[in-house]
Amino acid sequence: MKTLIAFIFGTFVVFGAWAQEEAAAEPAKGPVITFEEETFDFGDISQGDKVEHVFNFENTGVEPLIITNVQTTCGCTAPEWSRDPIIPGQKSSIKVAFNSAGKMGRQNKVITILSNTTSANNKITITTNILPKKEGN
Repeated sequence: MKTLIAFIFGTFVVFGAWAQEEAAAEPAKGPVITFEEETFDFGDISQGDKVEHVFNFENTGVEPLIITNVQTTCGCTAPEWSRDPIIPGQKSSIKVAFNSAGKMGRQNKVITILSNTTSANNKITITTNILPKKEGN
């Protein structure tokens, strides 16, 4: 009896793994935004510094990618991006500028990309640690 139960359990495990491999092998439908990096840390900066970073990405899907909006968590973070459709295989970028005026300590800013992809996780993040303004500046 134990052998039969072990056999049945093993069969379910094997077929479950097989089904996962089949689902993963399906090509993505529609546009897919694939970032080279999803987070960037500016490290330590001084209060009042303005810093920028460019997030590069590629449309790895099968239809044109259209970014309709890029939302930030506060007015201290400003994004720039192309409003033109990004065809499959084409690369593009989103430039994010951060102004540390009036900020102190560890900062974590999430930038949400609104587009025609089916993925719910189109977010990039910048972080930094803001030190007091340097004397004489």
